[in-house]
Amino acid sequence: MPHTLAEKIMGRLAGRPVTAGEFVEIGPDWTFSLDDGIGLVDRYFKLHNVHKIADPSRIALFYDHYSPADTPLHAHVQRIGRELCAKFGIDKLFDVGEGISHQIAVEQGFVRPGHMVTNTDSHTCTIGAVGAVGCGIGVAEMAYLWAHGKLWFRVPESVKITLEGKLPPGSSAKDIVLAILQRISARGALYSSVEYHGPALAHLSIPERMTLCNMGIEMGAKFAVVPGDEVTRAHYASLGIEVGDMPQPDADARYAASHTIDLSQVGPMLSAPNKVDNVHAVGDVEKLAINQAFLGTCTNGRFEDLAAAATILKGRRVAPGVRMIVTPASKAVYRRALREGVIETLVEAGCVVTTPGCGACAGIHQGVLAETEVCIASSSRNFLGRMGNRDAKIYLGSPATVAASAVNGRLTDPREFLP
Repeated sequence: MPHTLAEKIMGRLAGRPVTAGEFVEIGPDWTFSLDDGIGLVDRYFKLHNVHKIADPSRIALFYDHYSPADTPLHAHVQRIGRELCAKFGIDKLFDVGEGISHQIAVEQGFVRPGHMVTNTDSHTCTIGAVGAVGCGIGVAEMAYLWAHGKLWFRVPESVKITLEGKLPPGSSAKDIVLAILQRISARGALYSSVEYHGPALAHLSIPERMTLCNMGIEMGAKFAVVPGDEVTRAHYASLGIEVGDMPQPDADARYAASHTIDLSQVGPMLSAPNKVDNVHAVGDVEKLAINQAFLGTCTNGRFEDLAAAATILKGRRVAPGVRMIVTPASKAVYRRALREGVIETLVEAGCVVTTPGCGACAGIHQGVLAETEVCIASSSRNFLGRMGNRDAKIYLGSPATVAASAVNGRLTDPREFLP
């Protein structure tokens, strides 16, 4: 029987062929946890008298949501996490300033094609950029998985999205995924594995694929994945890692739905408040004045994203009355941006650069909004109250759209700044 990529990866872990709709008890290749949930993991362990975990070598802990700690409580929670790592022999602790879990897992190469990853973060589907599958789980599930090594999952149906053509100047991977959301809606792939296919993938880098997969959850997906190819192989080769055969979906695999997107028709897009699938062409949206521009997160905080913004901001200034906050996705991104002069360009333009991590995205700190303020962000969500204030408005766009809007002080089509 032919199988999708999700079925093949979960079947490997189950030790037998599996099909969509089945329930399987499996142990993921990696289990990540974060500072926003590790305190509750510790609480469950104490409640159920857990003093030993199944496999510390398959666990990593990342401090990315409260980085650095913004309250005494969060500082205490981070201390709990450090103590748990010491107690259980977990050697993969990425402390304050290292960056976002999904970014680190891909840029350091310890997640490989064909792996399955769980994490207490819904955007774990980001790691699908390298031919792996990832999903978020709850903190109680995480504690159970640490303790027992296996968890029940339902094998998802798969949705095939074929990408054709090439992006026109001024458009980016963020515009692609917003165009997909406009087409299929935020419920278009509920508990499905979104598989990306098509000739256009040959022209999309790993960072661009990360943006595509990252927002799979905004379509309701369990996983979002690009099957491994030569772009994937080249990424690992750059890290000195040789990958062998990468699992592929069968040519005649069954998909619950199929969609085709012509990238040549994708212009700069905006997601308007307060739903991610409330998507419009930038030119069709009222040119509202903005108070804040936010560049960063696991969606668009990579070097390429910072560089795209710097191209627009070079020799220009952020408009008076506008705050532009830049949060690199990892320390590695930050260091490269420093080496190549990108950070200098951003700072000279008036940007504020914060600690690598999630930053303002979750509305915890480093850029929360006041009532009635308008923000243009490169992040993944514009839900009511997402950035800390239910009376603020959040628009989502590409790094170029964020930078162009910051310069003009209003929502702006980045093509205005094309040479």
